[in-house]
Amino acid sequence: MENKLRDLVDQLVGSYRDIGGINRIECGNLPSNRRIRATCDRLLQVLFPGYLDEEPLPAEELEIITSERLATLMEALSDEIAGVLRFRDREENGDENTDYSATSLQITSEFLGRLSEVRRLLHTDVEAAYEGDPAARNFDEIILAYPCITAIAIQRCAHLLYQMDVPLIPRIMTEYAHSLTGIDIHPGATIGSHFFIDHGTGVVIGETCVIGAHVKLFHGVTLGARNFPKDEEGNIIKGNKRHPDVEDNVVIYPHATVLGGQTTLGAGSTIAANVFLHESVPENSFVNTKGEELIIVNKTTKEPIARSS
Repeated sequence: MENKLRDLVDQLVGSYRDIGGINRIECGNLPSNRRIRATCDRLLQVLFPGYLDEEPLPAEELEIITSERLATLMEALSDEIAGVLRFRDREENGDENTDYSATSLQITSEFLGRLSEVRRLLHTDVEAAYEGDPAARNFDEIILAYPCITAIAIQRCAHLLYQMDVPLIPRIMTEYAHSLTGIDIHPGATIGSHFFIDHGTGVVIGETCVIGAHVKLFHGVTLGARNFPKDEEGNIIKGNKRHPDVEDNVVIYPHATVLGGQTTLGAGSTIAANVFLHESVPENSFVNTKGEELIIVNKTTKEPIARSS
């Protein structure tokens, strides 16, 4: 048995030497996936006080409890941000000696200082869910049971860190939300107020999406990229506008797919279920299909809208 174990160890260690790219040996620590997930859970407690606690939250202890939670978040998040900044330096410049303690503390302080802003937006998201779903009984049910609230709350926090140019951590946060809810929203996506995803499973929202206010999506909707331009060496070009814009008061029904960085859904438009769309539509459009034909009409006049060639 001992010889068999030694053979297995030798085989695996040999693969560590021979197969590069998926090993992290004799390198500084990577961001802690587990710690970042725990940070997301603590953020949800701060954003929705009393909803995610096992015991009632006494009003007279609110300041003390909030102070303790913010202190824990400050320590954990600033440590992870310092580590991920060092990790980026090592990967890009081979430098891992810069002390990022002060920088990470400043970023964390600014981030935590914007949580009240996130709460204001989340209140509008809960309102949108209540107004948009006839099955919703009250705000409590929505906050406790609706996966879209968890996904949107974590994404709104991750988006702040993304805007502060914190690498990797925002993506870990939204992928954690994805694993919990089945809703995949990139931290780079910009999302306005009163955002509601009904059911939610299978929704994908890409990095460069810009979504306006009072937008409602159903399950299976994809706001994705149409193609991936490459440079002269055949490498995919990073950082370009790849995903659609969705203006205010748009509704997109189940399993619709909207692609492309030059695609804009005009304000007040409705996209029917199962539509595949990679062109812009003007405001107040209704988009449907008849067989394989795409039909776009003005919602008020019912007149067909001429499509760009």
